[in-house]
Amino acid sequence: MQFGINMIVPIFLCVGLGVFIYRRYGHPWLVILLFFLGAAAGFQNCYRMAQRLWQKKDTGKVKSDVKKDK
Repeated sequence: MQFGINMIVPIFLCVGLGVFIYRRYGHPWLVILLFFLGAAAGFQNCYRMAQRLWQKKDTGKVKSDVKKDK
């Protein structure tokens, strides 16, 4: 469920912004461009979340939670 939300929200936000710009200034190509930008941002969110889950599964802790000893 979290992966879907991480993918859909950036797409909807970017497309919404693209539609707003299209209606306001008349640039229809920005809707398509912002859709792909939102899809890339959503993919990046899912990739980062998957990395954290795999890292947590392998070590038992998230990398940022591990304290460094001096």
